[in-house]
This record gives sequence, C-alpha cells and structure tokens, in this order.
Amino acid sequence: MKVEVVPYRAEWPTAFKHEKEAILALGLKTLVRVHHIGSTAVEGLAAKPIIDLMLEVQSVSELDEHNAAFESLGYEVMGEFGIPGRRYFRKGRKLRTHQIHAFKVGSLHVARHLAFCDYLRSHPAVRKAYGQLKLQVARECENDIDRYCDGKDGFVKKHEALALAWAKQKALG
Repeated sequence: MKVEVVPYRAEWPTAFKHEKEAILALGLKTLVRVHHIGSTAVEGLAAKPIIDLMLEVQSVSELDEHNAAFESLGYEVMGEFGIPGRRYFRKGRKLRTHQIHAFKVGSLHVARHLAFCDYLRSHPAVRKAYGQLKLQVARECENDIDRYCDGKDGFVKKHEALALAWAKQKALG
C-alpha cells in the first residue's frame, strides 16, 4: 500500500456524509452514532486521503451479525484488527478509500478519537506541526505503513493525552 499524505481536500466532509448515509441506510439497530474522525475530519490538516468513520454501537457482538451488510457496501471485515473491543472494516484493498472503527458506546477509544480531532481543530499550531510531521514521515517511510505509524506515534500519544485532559477540563466548564 502506498503511503501518501496530501494537503487537506475540501471534498472530504462530503465523502464522509455520503458514506454515513449509506451506513445509516443499513438500519442497524445497534448503531448509536457515526462520527468523522482522523485527519480528514480536521479542516486544514494534511492527511492520507482515506475517510475514517467511527461507529458507536450498543453491542460489538451484535454488530458482528451484520458483516454481510458492510461487505455489500464494499468493505472488508477485519474483526478487532489489533485493538480489543474494536471492529474494523476497510474499503479498497490497494487504493483504500474508507475505514470504519466501531466501538461500544462509552469506550475510551471513542473519547480519545473525538478529543484528538477537537483538540487539533482548536489548536492551530499543533495542527500545523502534526501536518508537517505527517508529510515528512510519509516522504521518508518508503511506503512502509509501520514506519509511517512509528514516525508519528510519539507526537500522537503526547497530544492525545493533552487532548483528553483538555476535553475533560472543557467539559467541567
């Protein structure tokens, strides 16, 4: 898989909206909310041109009963794929276009994904530094996705922790 990071594209929110509508049309009773997460959800942030969606569900085991529905939308069903409690689906084998991360409502993973996106939206200097880091790591990783992820891991972990603390403080008023 080619690791490509591109400048922000104005069409990403619309691509998310279309995919969200297709997922909602499945009529899954366990589905509570659909979020646009990841870098394509942050205006102005360079990103891999892959739309990340996060589903909050009442039950991941109930979601498993609908794998064929996701396959009908072109998704490959990947199970937990390295994160306990998650269900992961990806669309486009060689040219990935979308990824779905599904978690039970109340999961810490839901909170961290949402906090990180909101934090990047509200902290322009951090957003800019993250975009520059991603562009640099993508140039240097030789299309090795593990090297790409490792190259930004320290930044993400540091700022995810700051984002969670910031979100908690914001919620307290």
